[in-house]
Amino acid sequence: MTDKLPAMILKEIHINGFKNIAEASLCFSPKVNALLGNNGMGKSNLLDAIYFLSFCKSFSGMTDAQIIRRGDDFAMVRATYLRHGIDEQLSLGITLGRRKSLKRQGKEYQRLSAHIGAFPLVMSSPQDVDIIRGSSDERRRLMDMVISQTDPVYLDALIRYGRALDQRNRMLRDGIADTSLYAAVEMQMDIAASAIHQSRAAWTERLTSIFSRYYSAIAGDGAEQVELRYDSSLNSGATLSSLLDSARRRDEAVRHTSVGPHRDDLEMLIDGMPMRRAASQGQCKTYAIALRLAQYDFLRENVGMRPLLLLDDIFDKLDATRVERIMELVAGAGFGQIFITDTNRTHLDGIIRRTGSDYSLWNVDSGVFSRL
Repeated sequence: MTDKLPAMILKEIHINGFKNIAEASLCFSPKVNALLGNNGMGKSNLLDAIYFLSFCKSFSGMTDAQIIRRGDDFAMVRATYLRHGIDEQLSLGITLGRRKSLKRQGKEYQRLSAHIGAFPLVMSSPQDVDIIRGSSDERRRLMDMVISQTDPVYLDALIRYGRALDQRNRMLRDGIADTSLYAAVEMQMDIAASAIHQSRAAWTERLTSIFSRYYSAIAGDGAEQVELRYDSSLNSGATLSSLLDSARRRDEAVRHTSVGPHRDDLEMLIDGMPMRRAASQGQCKTYAIALRLAQYDFLRENVGMRPLLLLDDIFDKLDATRVERIMELVAGAGFGQIFITDTNRTHLDGIIRRTGSDYSLWNVDSGVFSRL
């Protein structure tokens, strides 16, 4: 039963010099934490600080240097989590011109990739529409982020593939013609690519039914049929080594690798048509939110606890009925601790009323958080 799984709880956070937040210390409710304020005041920056603690990078795609508050030399985020009944401390430090540092229970990670998946979370934001309308890079990033949180073997394969891909691309740019060198690098790529392809295909198959169910729950009876389809050059059954060998002359001409998992895509369909061409704004928003909730289900079942759920301004461009349905879904027992931002207090009060449980509500103004 999903409601029997323990929820990971972020108990408190202390922030210094992170984006527009000069200094903040907040203690959180184990269920609903609502942030109210106008756009640009710092609501999303708090969510990004929480995201940073799980993924060691910004959700917004900003560089580490851009994360540091203007005029400051460093940013620091410290937090206490309740995880499997045990309090755990994380401390993240970012200093200009130096490698960022992440410590867990006071011990620094030597490899930040070893941290991925330990503190699982799902974040939904207005930027999610880019997953649908943007390039295939966005959709690969989604697959990699979700699968990496549950499968360290997959993350290792991604890293190994990326290194070998960089090496092959350097060889192409340098005009190297030694076939034995290519064969050695391409064998490394082939082994990693096989693991990546297998995991992505299995993940897509598992996620599609969950995702379709959430889309129908939000859109209502008679909703459009939605589907996810994994598009890969390896779907044909060919090995990557053979595909690379066939593509080498073309790759030498363009000086980069034109085939492999780094060119994969996740097709997003509505009534059999590509979302990016056929869907309205409201359908795209519904699709993106359903995808994030399906991602939450997948993580919950695979990590054995309820992750954090971060909902950043998700109600914009949705009609009142769909807003109501989303609020009913996330207030259910299958979800754990929730962080939600909005400019409209009505939406936040609706979430709080439905959960009928402990909550915290803050007003946010220019990076300052005031308890309401």
